[in-house]
Amino acid sequence: MTQHIQYPESGEKIRVVDGRMQVPDNPILGYVEGDGIGPDITRASMRIWDAAVEKAYGGKRKVHWAELYMGEKAAGLYDGDYFPAETQEALEDLIVSIKGPLTTPVGGGFRSLNVALRQKLDLYACVRPVRHYDGVPSPLQKPEEVDVVIFRENTEDVYAGLEYQSGTDENRKLAKFLREEMGATFFDDAGLGVKPISPFGSKRLVRKAIQYAIDNNRESVTLVHKGNIMKFTEGAFRSWGYEVAREEFGDVTITEDELYSTYGGKRPEGKIVIKDRIADIIFQLMLLRPNDFDVLATMNLNGDYLSDACAAEVGGIGIAPGANMSDNVAVFEATHGTAPKYANQDKVNPGSLLFSGVMMLEYIGWQEAADLIRAAYQKVVTSRIVTYDFARQIEGATEVKTSQFADAIIETMQSGRVDLAKYQQEREQAIEQDRKVRELRRVSSPLEEMIASGRTPHTVGDLMNPNPVSVPAETSVEDAMHLMREKRISSVITQPGPDGDWGIMTQRDVISRIVSKNRQPSSVRVDEVASKPLKTVPLDMSLHDCAEKMASENIRRVVVVDNVGEPLGIISDTDIFASVEQFGLPE
Repeated sequence: MTQHIQYPESGEKIRVVDGRMQVPDNPILGYVEGDGIGPDITRASMRIWDAAVEKAYGGKRKVHWAELYMGEKAAGLYDGDYFPAETQEALEDLIVSIKGPLTTPVGGGFRSLNVALRQKLDLYACVRPVRHYDGVPSPLQKPEEVDVVIFRENTEDVYAGLEYQSGTDENRKLAKFLREEMGATFFDDAGLGVKPISPFGSKRLVRKAIQYAIDNNRESVTLVHKGNIMKFTEGAFRSWGYEVAREEFGDVTITEDELYSTYGGKRPEGKIVIKDRIADIIFQLMLLRPNDFDVLATMNLNGDYLSDACAAEVGGIGIAPGANMSDNVAVFEATHGTAPKYANQDKVNPGSLLFSGVMMLEYIGWQEAADLIRAAYQKVVTSRIVTYDFARQIEGATEVKTSQFADAIIETMQSGRVDLAKYQQEREQAIEQDRKVRELRRVSSPLEEMIASGRTPHTVGDLMNPNPVSVPAETSVEDAMHLMREKRISSVITQPGPDGDWGIMTQRDVISRIVSKNRQPSSVRVDEVASKPLKTVPLDMSLHDCAEKMASENIRRVVVVDNVGEPLGIISDTDIFASVEQFGLPE
């Protein structure tokens, strides 16, 4: 029996059957009003969500809201309990809920109410979509290129709370163990923290990110890490991420290595590209080339920094949506604080909570209502009707209250001025055009594109020139020479002849074995002058080992082959030279 929470009798609960949500047309969704500005933005946002659902589905669908209690309002109802047990039970029972910002009580036993919520419900994924809307002030020259979804692991890393204060008995005990048993060195009296990163926590986060990319027609998932320094935690996260992609999603994913080496930079239809970037580099790239990235999957601390930094590119934390999710249970939330000085002033921008609700509508499969809000929001903002925060930055803006901003969006939706089909079509066309441009760059200038997109070559597969030109063994040297000039290449692969061996004929072979011997190119077959057997290396050989092989065998190029010996590409000393000159020696 509940103490204060009452479900509306007119709605039905969302159910999970065989691991998948079943959403009725009249779902009961939970909401927590929040503290400070929470009531203002919650009232405004709920009106917009309800109006969008009504307009999109003509009354055939409706959300039935159940108020849940956390924060100061809960403390007033539950004798000082800021996170009552029945709220936790309702959040799990209803599956999908949304909450405003919450104040963590001083001395209340919580490091953070939000952290407590994530831990108690095991909401292991913090999901933060970041995209720009026309008319929203941004510090970037091309903010429209930002459209990324960040999956931040919520339960591990330095946020696990395994810290030992300087001067305490626990700290001295751990310091003694680390020094005497593990041979560690560090300054005396250092505060100590433990950074757990597990296969279980890492894999379920990456699994969720990849599934999101599949479900939402995203192009890539990038694993963000600092594995070059923290090899056994963040480096392991990267390795486990690739493992999940390979073992659980192998039929729909390819690695970035394969994108270049096997497919020549052209992404196969329906495939998700799995790649990784060092954490410090991704911050640069999200400013310089944000449209190279679709979905980012990372650990707790990296994700904390990244999600707020990216939000600043498209209007700030005040309009940044977010959610905390388990396999099914999801709590959507305003990502900013309570801003108590603006409480009950009907003043602030409701964007963060509003778009978190848009995420929620998408999560339950009501895409039309979600897109309707996005389209109406964009029309209102581009007409310069905004709350005070944007009004200060937009010349000629009309400053309105929170409730009036909601009025403007609702009126825009109800007036019929939003052409939803056109909005959706234009967005899809823009995404497709953007992908074509990037693909063209990858195909035409692969090394330059790697450099610009922050990808550091490590293996021969990263650098090789893919899809080598091959000719039958009986081809004349003259015809092969014409082909080499036409294709502007310095060598051709010769297909197996009677001897069954692949070979390679280079410009140097033609000079030394044909021209210098005064032989007619038209009368000589390529397999007579080709070097055999091929000097080959596997796709995953390191650049260091490849260079060592070239030096020991006094050769300038090798052929990269697959696991059955089929040529995949060619890598030369010039390629390795260019890579080292640009990136330095690979780790």
